[in-house]
Amino acid sequence: MVSSRIKNKDLIDLQKKIGYYFKNKKLLKKALTHSSYANENKSKNWTHNERLEFLGDSVLNLIVSEYVYRKFPNDPEGELTKFRASIVCETSLAYAAKTMNLGDYLLLGKGEEVTGGRNRDSIQADALEALIGSIYLDGGLENTKKFIIDMIEVKVPRTTSFEYLFTDYKTRLQEELQRTKKVKVKYSVIKEQGPDHDKVFYINLMVDGELYGSGKGRSKKEAEQVAAKSALNKLGVSDE
Repeated sequence: MVSSRIKNKDLIDLQKKIGYYFKNKKLLKKALTHSSYANENKSKNWTHNERLEFLGDSVLNLIVSEYVYRKFPNDPEGELTKFRASIVCETSLAYAAKTMNLGDYLLLGKGEEVTGGRNRDSIQADALEALIGSIYLDGGLENTKKFIIDMIEVKVPRTTSFEYLFTDYKTRLQEELQRTKKVKVKYSVIKEQGPDHDKVFYINLMVDGELYGSGKGRSKKEAEQVAAKSALNKLGVSDE
């Protein structure tokens, strides 16, 4: 659905995807309205989603903070901060938004539309935060928590555990290679399997022309993290 207005059937479709049905549909429409569209349609009194985005950002941080606090009972504050940042960063939010095709439902101004704003990570991530804010206002904290935890555990890229989301193995590998004077690192996609909505990527990691690790994942970034961990193991670097 790419349109200059939001149809009821599209709202129903989106609510089915996110697993939450709004009592106040106006809140959902507001969450999907970018400031560029509201500015171009001032005569129609459209309200954009930036205030909802502000609220959603705060609610998201609260719920994710509690989630990682309970998920990792033995980790210190610094690690919990990293875990939370990995979930609420623009890349993770945009990825989650794309899994529900959130960009297809947005109302954008003509300028944003023609410059590819519908697929821009920043716009999709902001819209997801606005959606979180609208769910919070419409359904309260528990419904919002259910939506966010589902997003973390299902829609955010990961493998069989949370480690590839919460641990930046690529950065750790780069630091280790710099220490050992190995500098030429290349990640290459060697194979893709599955349909677009459920694709698996296979990555080889070469260091100075030598195969150091391989990995697979639901996104290229996830597969690269798995390959980087494999390379760290080859170098004898602890996972801890």
